[in-house]
Amino acid sequence: MQSAETDSRMAEALDKVADVDIDEGTFKYVLIKVYHSPPAPAQETSKYIVRGYMTAEYHSDVYDRVMPNIERLGLACECVGGGRINHQAAEGNIKVYGYSQGFGKADHSVAVTLLKKKYPDYKSVTFSNDGY
Repeated sequence: MQSAETDSRMAEALDKVADVDIDEGTFKYVLIKVYHSPPAPAQETSKYIVRGYMTAEYHSDVYDRVMPNIERLGLACECVGGGRINHQAAEGNIKVYGYSQGFGKADHSVAVTLLKKKYPDYKSVTFSNDGY
C-alpha cells in the first residue's frame, strides 16, 4: 500500500510536466500519456499531454524529443496517437485533425480539452477526424 507521501511525490512529478507545449503554424502533434513508473497497483496516477513542433518531420520526432525529459522526472510515458495542429495565435484559432501513420489517430477530443484549458481566450479550438 502506498503512503500519502508517495502519492504526493507522484502528483508533484506529474505537475512538473506542462499539459501543452506547441508551436504556431501547422505541424504534427502527439498525445502522450504520462504516468509514474512503476504504476501503483491499486490506482494509476497519470495524465495526458499534447506536444507539437514545427521542426518535427515525423510524429516520432516529437515523441523522441519529449520522452527523455519525462524520464528525467522519474516518470514513464507512451504515445497514444497523433495528428496535426493548425495553430493561428493572431486569430485565436486552433484546429486539430488527421492521424499519425506510426502511432495511429489520437483522441482529438482529449487534445482539444487540454488546448482549451491552455488557451481559454481563443475564439475557436476545434477538431475534425478528417484529413491527414
